[in-house]
Amino acid sequence: MNTAQLLLGVVFSSIGFGYFLYGKKQKIIVPWICGLVLMIFPYFIENTGILTTIGILLSIVPYFIRL
Repeated sequence: MNTAQLLLGVVFSSIGFGYFLYGKKQKIIVPWICGLVLMIFPYFIENTGILTTIGILLSIVPYFIRL
């Protein structure tokens, strides 16, 4: 694990925590699930490019999918 992966993990986990709290408070499932996945997935991805791509996609999913 290098510095970039650690920093990206912190950034995406912070975004995920915000989505998680928002989804839990508003009882909306999409931000809740995306937040949970954003907090967990950096532990399992070692490639910085894939980490960035998945993190950005999961960060914008709640904006486009409103259930």
